[in-house]
Amino acid sequence: MAPDGRNEKKRFRGKGDLVKFRCSSFEKKLLLIKAKKSGLTLSEYCRRSAFGLEITERLSDDQIAIYKTLLQFHNNFKWIGNMFRKKDPRLSGAVYKLAEDIKSHLQKIV
Repeated sequence: MAPDGRNEKKRFRGKGDLVKFRCSSFEKKLLLIKAKKSGLTLSEYCRRSAFGLEITERLSDDQIAIYKTLLQFHNNFKWIGNMFRKKDPRLSGAVYKLAEDIKSHLQKIV
């Protein structure tokens, strides 16, 4: 504590060195847009780009709703396939294939 009873100001102990680079205003706007889409700060976006790390774009609300719907379709088709497994194996196989196709599309989204 400081002599007058106040708490001392805490020093920032994060990244300490500053790196600057020049770019056009168009490039800066593009960097800001890409950073916002990925949910990162501009600094973190530039760091990840410079080191070649993976930068994933965040899903929008519409994309999340579509993902959930496809997941429900996958689960429903698996359930239908289980119902027809003993009665009609060919139908069951076709339904399982459709469920796996949906699952492969889900994995591409994420």
